[in-house]
Amino acid sequence: MKIGVLSLQGDVSEHVSMMRKVVGKAGADGEVVDVKNKNDLNVDALIIPGGESTTIGKLLLKNGMVEEVRRLAGEDIPVMGTCAGLILLAKEVDKDQKTSQYLLGLMNMEVKRNAFGRQKESFEIDLRLDGLKFEKPFPCVFIRAPIIERVWGDCKVLGKCDGKIIAAQQGNLMALSFHPELTHDTRIHEYFLSLVLSK
Repeated sequence: MKIGVLSLQGDVSEHVSMMRKVVGKAGADGEVVDVKNKNDLNVDALIIPGGESTTIGKLLLKNGMVEEVRRLAGEDIPVMGTCAGLILLAKEVDKDQKTSQYLLGLMNMEVKRNAFGRQKESFEIDLRLDGLKFEKPFPCVFIRAPIIERVWGDCKVLGKCDGKIIAAQQGNLMALSFHPELTHDTRIHEYFLSLVLSK
């Protein structure tokens, strides 16, 4: 089993480190690798990290990786996007504004960037993620975070913050507004690993 972390820009090392910890804890036979070009996309799962969504989108295009990522998603390979990764997975973003944001367009959701405004650029809050059925709240770290304005079709809400959707799943695809890799709580990465192991 090989789990890739898209390593073009953003919170790469934190995801790699947490995923390696989770794979080891599960006693699973697998490795976690950096994905820097389309030749690295021979993986059984992919994490698209937080960072700058416009930059990551442009680099995906420049490096010829877009169709390969779409192919993986279409073949039921688990893909998790956090913060900027969530934006890239969406079918629609900032609907009322002109934007140069490139989208992979894989999940049935409309996203608003920097949705919590300047006064709340970064904050941490413990939230119940009802769709994940965790026993205890999860420590969610938000950094200039997007929100999901709406979902449709087979895209399901996993959690909310102040009534705003901050986590969703559509089959093998998972999107989070927050940064689970910046906490010491491994439950989200464990859940993602369970999607990989169930394939």
